[in-house]
Amino acid sequence: MRKRTLTLTLSAAALALAGGTTLAAQSKERGGADTNGDKVVSLAEHNAHSDKVFARMDANNDGVINAADREARAAARFAKLDADGNGEVSQAEMSAARAERQEKRAERRAERFSRLDTDNSGGVSAAEMEAGKEARAEKRGQRSGDRMERRGKRGGDRMGGKRGKRGGKAMRMLRTADTNGDQAVSRAEFDAAMTARFQKADANNDGSVTREERKAAKKAMRAERRAARTGQ
Repeated sequence: MRKRTLTLTLSAAALALAGGTTLAAQSKERGGADTNGDKVVSLAEHNAHSDKVFARMDANNDGVINAADREARAAARFAKLDADGNGEVSQAEMSAARAERQEKRAERRAERFSRLDTDNSGGVSAAEMEAGKEARAEKRGQRSGDRMERRGKRGGDRMGGKRGKRGGKAMRMLRTADTNGDQAVSRAEFDAAMTARFQKADANNDGSVTREERKAAKKAMRAERRAARTGQ
């Protein structure tokens, strides 16, 4: 059981590493690496974002991503539910947490509508709808990186089933990052893996990754996965 827990947790870390380049491509409004919103991620922006990613995943701040972080996150989630701190979650506390989630979802829906309604008319025109559709298509790959990071913070509990292929990718990244094979990802290993992802995307080696380079890197990654599946 302990070995399985370690594997799940480190698979989660690998998911974040696998999404490193995509994470770096996130837009300013999503709190990603492109802090100035110019659609180009510099090495400095990438490194700053990597710091934030590692800090979020290293839940117990011991400088290593391992099973202990999964346990710390689980304890933090329970503590948030257990509002009165009595060691148990009552029905009222569960209802309060559910109401809070629903409120946040309503806020996100309102924010999405506001982004579509660019002229603040209180309605969305066909042109605004089309512009929103194009924006969503552009950010679809960026959001997938964000989802992988969130799955990593949850400890990889939902890997398996239809997500098996994604889990295989995670383990490949883990084997690359965990260079000493100790079933943990140190800060140095994490940084090395993230830097390697950035350098691979930075096709012209100018110290920044453009939108076009991100798209090319994503296409190359898909081709590599297809080749791995077919054994070519």
